[in-house]
Amino acid sequence: MANELAAEGASGVDAPRIGPRLKAARLAQRLTLDELAASCGITKGYLSKIERDHASASVATLVRICAALNIPVGSLFESSAAGEVVRADNYPPISFGGERMAEFLLTPFGERRIQSLLSRIEPGGGSGSETYELPVDVAFVYVVSGEICISFNGPGAGEDVSLATGDAFTFSPQLPHSFRALGDETATVLWILAPALPDDVRPTSR
Repeated sequence: MANELAAEGASGVDAPRIGPRLKAARLAQRLTLDELAASCGITKGYLSKIERDHASASVATLVRICAALNIPVGSLFESSAAGEVVRADNYPPISFGGERMAEFLLTPFGERRIQSLLSRIEPGGGSGSETYELPVDVAFVYVVSGEICISFNGPGAGEDVSLATGDAFTFSPQLPHSFRALGDETATVLWILAPALPDDVRPTSR
C-alpha cells in the first residue's frame, strides 16, 4: 500500500497517458478490474486510478500489469492510441489445422471480444472431412474471392451452404461443421468469431 501511495503522489501532468491503453487491453481480454488487480498484487482502486491516469504505476507494477495482459510495455508508449494495426504485407501466420490452406490472424493475440482470421484455401483444401465445433457464440464468413462450401451435420444442422465471391454467411459455430474450397481457384475467406476462441483452443503462431 505504501508503494501505491508513493506512486500516486508521483503522478504529474507530464507523465505519458497510458491509462486508456491499459484499460482497452484489459477490456479486450474481458478481464474485470478485480481480476487484473488480483493477478498483479495491487488493489482494485489503485488499478482504477492508473487506468484513469490519476496515479502513475511504478516500473515493477507496470511490468506486472503488462505481463498479465500479455502486451509489451513498449506498446503503451507508441504514437497511436487508437488501436493495433496489422499491415497487409505482415499478417501473422497461424496454424489452425486443415489441409492445403494457409491462415493468418488479423486481430491482436490478446483480443478476447472478437477474433478475425484470413484463410487462403487451395482447390480441394479446407478443414478436412471430419466436422468440428467451436465454443464461441457466432461466426461470420465473407468470401473475398473463390468459392467454398460449409457442410453441417447433426440435429437441426440444415443443408450445406455454398458461398461464392462476395457472399457472406452468419452461423452458430457450435454446430458440427466443416468447410472446403470449390472449383479451380484458391479461395480467400475472412472469418470473424465472437467472442474470441478460448486460449485452450486458440490457433498457434507459426
